[in-house]
Amino acid sequence: MRKVISLNQGWKFCKTADIPDVLPSGWESVSLPHTWNAEDGQDGGNDYWRGTAMYCRELETGRPEKNMRLFLEVGGAANISEVYVNGIRHARHEGGYSLYRTDITDALQDHNLICISVDNGANDYIYPQKADFTFYGGLYRDVNLIMVPRQHFELEKDGTSGIKVTPAVNPETCSADVTIETWQSGGDAVRISIGDQTVCQKITGSHMSVSFHIENVRLWNGTEDPYLYTAKAELIQNGETADEISVRFGCRTFGFDPEKGFILNGVSYPLHGVSRHQDRKGLGNALTLREHQEDMELIREIGANTIRLAHYQHAQEFYDLCDENGMIVWAEIPYITEHMPAGRKNTIDQMRELITQCYNHPSIVCWGLSNEVAVHGVSEDLMENHRLLNDLCHKMDPTRPTTMAHAFMLEHESPLIRIPDIGSYNLYFGWYLGTLEQNSSFFDEYHEKYPERIMGFSEFGADANVQFQTSSPRQGDYTEQYQCVYHEAILDCINKHPWLWSAHVWNMFDFAADGRDEGGEHGLNQKGLVSFDRRLKKDAFYLYKAVWNHQDPFVHICGSRYIDRAEEVTEIKVYSNQSSVTLLVDGKECGTQQGSVKFVFRIPLTGEHVITAVSGNLSDTIRIRKTEAVNPDYCFLHAGTVDNWFDEDDFDSSCFSIRDSFGTLMNHPETAVITGEVMARIREKRGDAAKSAGNNPNLQKMMVGMCFEDLLKRAGETISAEDAAEINRRLQQIRK
Repeated sequence: MRKVISLNQGWKFCKTADIPDVLPSGWESVSLPHTWNAEDGQDGGNDYWRGTAMYCRELETGRPEKNMRLFLEVGGAANISEVYVNGIRHARHEGGYSLYRTDITDALQDHNLICISVDNGANDYIYPQKADFTFYGGLYRDVNLIMVPRQHFELEKDGTSGIKVTPAVNPETCSADVTIETWQSGGDAVRISIGDQTVCQKITGSHMSVSFHIENVRLWNGTEDPYLYTAKAELIQNGETADEISVRFGCRTFGFDPEKGFILNGVSYPLHGVSRHQDRKGLGNALTLREHQEDMELIREIGANTIRLAHYQHAQEFYDLCDENGMIVWAEIPYITEHMPAGRKNTIDQMRELITQCYNHPSIVCWGLSNEVAVHGVSEDLMENHRLLNDLCHKMDPTRPTTMAHAFMLEHESPLIRIPDIGSYNLYFGWYLGTLEQNSSFFDEYHEKYPERIMGFSEFGADANVQFQTSSPRQGDYTEQYQCVYHEAILDCINKHPWLWSAHVWNMFDFAADGRDEGGEHGLNQKGLVSFDRRLKKDAFYLYKAVWNHQDPFVHICGSRYIDRAEEVTEIKVYSNQSSVTLLVDGKECGTQQGSVKFVFRIPLTGEHVITAVSGNLSDTIRIRKTEAVNPDYCFLHAGTVDNWFDEDDFDSSCFSIRDSFGTLMNHPETAVITGEVMARIREKRGDAAKSAGNNPNLQKMMVGMCFEDLLKRAGETISAEDAAEINRRLQQIRK
């Protein structure tokens, strides 16, 4: 029978490509999961170590019995890995996010040295290479030894589990026909069971298929009832069970409609949720089941019913959690930001492994082909790459549609949009550029022009550093208050467009992007609703909880970290999923409001105050105090640095200045040089993805009418008051 042995302990690690003959005593001792970028991949500077490192451990198995096979299972090794057994290369895997196995039986001796080289260095043929997240290196998931009889279910082909389940639900008869396929090596027959039904079929080759009929089928029904069936397969040899595997599956129907959005089991099921990256402060991507469970608990608390697992294949443990908790999942490969002509095979390999390994998860409803990959334009090679991926998905899985996440600058008429079955847009109006209102107008115009297209809202967000607090939030200030203003407007946009098939907040959690240096933090994308270490829920978290979570009553006062307040009258904002909230100031009732989600009170400040919001037996309390001046620690954009960048008396309107539009400055040969230098500097601080998108012609077109001064203000600390004054001085020397 099958036996799985964990090999997570006892490894030696060194940043070297050399393969040792014996276990090196001087190397660092590590346990798995492990990444070598847990610190330098999160501290900014875009200088984290990328290269080849070696993991080695001894394996005392003895020589395997004649009828046994031993497979090494590697859960995740980023991004290229090679397995060596006793100094001989045994396997190579290209791609850092999918599982793979290799049969090491014939290479084993009485005493064995297993070495796995892992390389996250730059190249031009394995994705990802440019993106707004850290490409951690390491053996960051479990490594196991799987012992099976010579007759066993398939283990090697694309990391398959050896079993595939395809349920087809008939809503009219409340029944389901379930097709189960297995792949095996040897054996006389396969016996498959679902509940009290069992079918035993003689084997005629390496592939076998049987069908089951389930009456009164219990549906996998999202977060309301994510019911899972279990199928068990036994490989029979000489009347005995030689190998056994099992898989959980769900029976459901789903669809997408250009007017009704997502439909689950015949009923409209609006998808509202979050995206997730698989990393954490101090751990990198070397997560255990505990961290996966904690993430799911937070996602459940906010009331989400869908997760976009970006931008790559996640751990099987997390897909299992999605199945168990009824999450609707968008699964994708890391074909992102920059198309690489030499990377076509790798995109196909990664997609094939994703579908093979994740096919049985009922939570998954679509396969993502790519994310914002057209920022440099749409070439025929890029188009052909997507056509091949799309065809592969349909061939391997005709039950699920394909999708893509498009950058906002991709033209509506682009032929790339028509390749996948459904689509989605990443929009950041009101944060990176433009106004909040443009998110709604974008979708209004799109749907009016293409009413037959199925389109979603795959990314939206604003960075918030909880150190920064203000009574006057503004775009680009990185305050916790502006993040709330932003998401309040986004929720209004979503409500106005019920035809969107999904909406995914970017992001549920802050995540590492070592190329970033902005918003008072180094190496961190701060768009999360929860902090990188998962210890702090930002105020915007409770906004979504108030809208989405109807099961867990609560009240939450925003601004608990905004203690020192210089204003005479201050705003107290409360988020709650209750219909009535009463505010108490220093124990005295000062007002009650009826409503939903957001309750806003204004109170005079005279000293130190205890503020309490009450709804029934629910309450939340914060403490604030009146100060003479704004606390400078709260200010990312310090007073005076963005309002008066040059003396009005010295301003010459006959010459160029930062008050001219971006388009005007780019249209003049001399000012274009200055403007280009400044924009390159801003992009440099926002990582590789921003640098790649900088020359996109559609992005440039969108920025044409924007005041250059506004663009500089949104650059934050990248452009100081002195910098802006110097830029303006240079422009003022050029006559119009």
